[in-house]
Formats: sequence, C-alpha cells, structure tokens
Amino acid sequence: MFIIKRCLFIWLLLLAAINTYAQQPPPVTLKELLNKVDQKAPQLLTDSAAILIRLAQATEVHNNWLPNLKLNYQADIGTSNNTTGPYFGFGIIPSSSGGIHNTSVTTALSDNLGIAALDWEVYNFGKYAAQNRVANSDVTVEQNQYAESKYDLRAFTIGNYLQLLRLQDFMGIQYRDIQRTQEILRSIMSLAKSGVRPGVDTSIAQAELSKARLNYIEVNNQLKQVQLQLSAVSGYPYQSIVPDTTVEMTLIGQPAAYLFPADTSNHPLINFYKSLYQNSLERENLVKKLYNPTISLEAAAWDRGSSVDANGQYNSLSSGYGFQRGNYLVGVGISYNLFDLKRRQLKLRTQKAGSDYAYKKLQEQQQLLNISASQADVEMETALNRLKEIPNQLKAANDGYRQKLSLYRNGLTDIVELDAALNILYRAETDYMQAKYDYSNALFQKAITENQVNSILNLLK
Repeated sequence: MFIIKRCLFIWLLLLAAINTYAQQPPPVTLKELLNKVDQKAPQLLTDSAAILIRLAQATEVHNNWLPNLKLNYQADIGTSNNTTGPYFGFGIIPSSSGGIHNTSVTTALSDNLGIAALDWEVYNFGKYAAQNRVANSDVTVEQNQYAESKYDLRAFTIGNYLQLLRLQDFMGIQYRDIQRTQEILRSIMSLAKSGVRPGVDTSIAQAELSKARLNYIEVNNQLKQVQLQLSAVSGYPYQSIVPDTTVEMTLIGQPAAYLFPADTSNHPLINFYKSLYQNSLERENLVKKLYNPTISLEAAAWDRGSSVDANGQYNSLSSGYGFQRGNYLVGVGISYNLFDLKRRQLKLRTQKAGSDYAYKKLQEQQQLLNISASQADVEMETALNRLKEIPNQLKAANDGYRQKLSLYRNGLTDIVELDAALNILYRAETDYMQAKYDYSNALFQKAITENQVNSILNLLK
C-alpha cells in the first residue's frame, strides 16, 4: 500500500511539472532581451546621465570667452583725512590716498560713486580652443565608456541567456531521468510481486528516483537564479524570461557561422582606451596653452559726487549725493608671468607621463583582445570536434540502456548493471547538452571578442 501511495505521489509530481511546463509564457528571443537591456539596464541609464553631465560641462567651458561686465554703485559718509604716498592695496581700498589739507581734518563728508567696468580676455594664444577640445574629448570619453559598458552588458546578457538554455535543457534531462526511473520502478514492482525480483531492487529504484527529483529541484533553482540576474538588467519579470530553445540548434545548423572577419580595431573596448589616450594628448596641448600671455580689453565709465568742493570746502552732507563728475577709461593690456615657463615645464612633464600610461594601457588592451581572439578560435575548434563525436556516445548509451532494461525485465541482469547503464545514458545526455552549450558559448565569445555580435544575432530569429 505504501508503494502504491509513493507511486501516486510521484505521478502527481510529474503531472504538476508537465502542467507547469505547458503554462510557460512564450519564449523571449535573444534579440528582444538585448533590446530590452539596452533600454532598461540601470547601469546604462546611469552612464547616459554621466554623458549629460559632460555635455553640460562642455557647454560651460565653451562660454569661458564671455567678458566680465560689472556694475557698481555706493553712497558713503565718512572722513577723507589722507596724506600723499604710494602703497600696495590689500583688499578694498577705503579712500583715496591724496592729501588736500596741511592739518588733520576729521569733518564728515558724503559722496557717491557709480562704476561700469568691463574686463575681457580677448586673446590668449589658443587657450580657449584648447579648453574646448579637452571638454569635447571628455564628452567622447564618456560616450565611449557608455558604449563599452553597453557592450559588456550585452556580453553578460548573452552569457546568462546561454546558461538559461543550458539549464532548461538540463531540466529536460532530469525530467527524462525521472521518467526512466519511474519506468524501472514499475517494472521492479511488477516483477517483485511475482517473486522474480527481490524487494531490495524496489528500494534501490526508489532511492534513484528520489535523487533524480532532488536534481530536478536543484537545477530549477539554478535556472531561477539566472532568470533573476537577467531580470535585474532587462526589467522583465523573471518568470517571463523563457529562452528560445531553437537558438543552439539554429547556430549548429549554420556551418559557416563562425567564419566572420574580426573587427578589433573598432571594438568598443579599444575605442574607449583610444579616447582616453586622445584625451590625455588634448590635456598636454592645454598645458602648453595654459601659461601663454593674455591680451585683455579693459574699459570703465564712472560718475562721482562729493560734499567737498574743488576749493576743499566741506559743504552739507546732502550735497554729496548726486553725480557731479564723469569719466571713462579704455585700454588694452598684455600680461605674462615669466615664472610660468617653469610651471608649464613641470605640469607638462606630469601630463606626458599620463599620456604615456594611457598609450601603454591601450596597447595592453589590444594585446589582450588579440589573445582572447586566439583563445576563442581554439575553443571554437574544440567545440566543433566535440559536437562531431557526441552523437556516437549518445546513440551507444541509449542503445545500451534499452538493452539492459530488456535484459532486466527478462531476469537476465541485475539492478546494479541496469542502474549503471542508466547513469551512462544520463552522462551522455549531459555531455550532449554541454557540447551544445560549449559550441554556442564559444561562438558568441568569438563574436564578442572580435566585435561581430550582430553578425551572429542576424542568424537568429
């Protein structure tokens, strides 16, 4: 009675699994998933916001040429008890430095002053243009970093999508293993009732069935974990991310799928490091221009009133408000600090070291990419050879299992040999699943390394 209940429970489990499989949402193609990632990935949204920051900074730099035009007005009450003599001004100069009386005078006076002053650095021998080029280069670096992040994220998505295919295939293997074990258990129960087989065979089969069920549960958990990772970058509910099972066979059915020309010179990773190197060179040029002389246009116009008249008489305070005299001044000046020669030399040496580092980093990435391309070719060749051999193993394992099952039912072999044949078939199916995954993964890794992902995607639906 216990065995019957156990079998009934197992059948209900299998029916539930079949029903769940039947209710799965329609598959999400790799192209659809990648398009969704391009639109919804939080990392890309953040990187795109960083580009906007760089664009705003570039606009700010492009307006560095704007002049300073300051308007000032003040009305004052105080004394003008000064003596003649030169001095260095520290901060705000409170009054004029000339003396108009022989004795100390502390009588209060009033005055007001209105000034419009223009200060415009008209020409600085290329500093403005160099600053603009650096700002534009910063934008290019940020854009290339975004493209590189996008490419990496697409590689991450492809890798997980292929893992999802592998795990889904693996679940199918576990499901078939459960069915075969159930078939063996039914045969054992039938033979045990007639006394042909001992009861221990039933226990062994039940243990194998339990192990198959646990494997199914574990693989299902792994599949959900991968779905959650893809959900985090695509915005899809994880339950709806069901891979298209035709991908692997479609790629395997394309014998020339891996025969595409490499495009590593325009690889997003290389473009990013190229832009870093170019940005460093632009900064070198800016250092050269930063300490150049500056030619400025200066202009000012002002009006002033005072309660002290031209004869030095102190009138009422109210007479000091209102403009009495007006002036203007226009001039062109050139400014250069001789010690900037040394400053430029030191700063340029530092920046050249940064450029040298950026160039070596670019060479390093190019070399690593070339090595990765060679490794991808080796993996591709190995995967192709494995695919050619696997069908022989699978056919032999399947034939062996069927023969052992027939012999067992006729009492010509024992449960140990039948279980060994079942494990050989299980391993052969697993190897075939892994071979399909290895081929697809090697093909995409080669495409990712050689910047030809779109060539492979065009082979799919």
